[in-house]
Amino acid sequence: MELTVGPNLFFWKAEDLRAFYKALEAAPVARVAVGEVVCSKRMPFWEAEIPNIVAGLRAAGKEVALSTLGLVTLGRERNKTHDLFDLGLPVEINDISALKHLPENTPFWVGPLVNVYNEGTLGYLARRGATRICLPPELPLASIATLAKAGKDAGVKVEVWGHGRLPLAISARCYHARLHDRAKDNCQFICGEDLDGREVDTLDGQAFLSVNGVQTLSAATGCAAYHTEALKDAGVDSLRLSPQTGDFVGLCAGYADRIAGNITAEALVAQLLPEAPGGRFADGFFAGPSGSDWSHPVPAGA
Repeated sequence: MELTVGPNLFFWKAEDLRAFYKALEAAPVARVAVGEVVCSKRMPFWEAEIPNIVAGLRAAGKEVALSTLGLVTLGRERNKTHDLFDLGLPVEINDISALKHLPENTPFWVGPLVNVYNEGTLGYLARRGATRICLPPELPLASIATLAKAGKDAGVKVEVWGHGRLPLAISARCYHARLHDRAKDNCQFICGEDLDGREVDTLDGQAFLSVNGVQTLSAATGCAAYHTEALKDAGVDSLRLSPQTGDFVGLCAGYADRIAGNITAEALVAQLLPEAPGGRFADGFFAGPSGSDWSHPVPAGA
């Protein structure tokens, strides 16, 4: 089982992204998806960095794909999506409408925002040219095993969300702007103040979700540390790690050690919990009563 780094979901400064991907060149990951998934308004601030980011990652031996938006609504967004397929790199689609722009017989990846919940959907995407599919994070282990087998039969690599706040929804409305009493068209990029998303509590003060511009994420950080053996046995090809602040290269190295059997799940959790957005982990979608569940003991001092 390998490691894939998904696209950065948050609005970071160009220089921070440059440093992040430069450091990622040395990380023990097989592939990286790069691009804007959440909000097209962010693109002008960092899209000039993408060619150098891609060149550096490929020179370091990483496979690289360019990601589409998760919700394509405007003409300029459709044009940007169309143009991605002309750049000579694999494209990871996060909105099924991107298939309209896909040239015939062009291979592509599928991101976790596309609802691949059954063998029929996986088979359809495989026939259209999908070579790699990252499953949505809300699937239980039994469903993952079924889809991994279907992927193997169809010649498609199957990935599973391994670490990061879970992407739950994309909306046309901007939650960040509304929280600050701003119109979406005059948001002043307030989402850039929350580098791992902004937590949203219930009326009772319980951590519930987090918001990232127009995107809804989990409050807790999804963590597959206790499930690597089961996922490997199920036939999963790769775990997907989602960018976050802190020592992300160390996070990648930790998961590489976990997959190789060099450290225990408890040790990896102890290593990663101090920098987890939201301060807690969740893995309930794999086998728990709810997605936010975390049933494992947290090591002392974590």
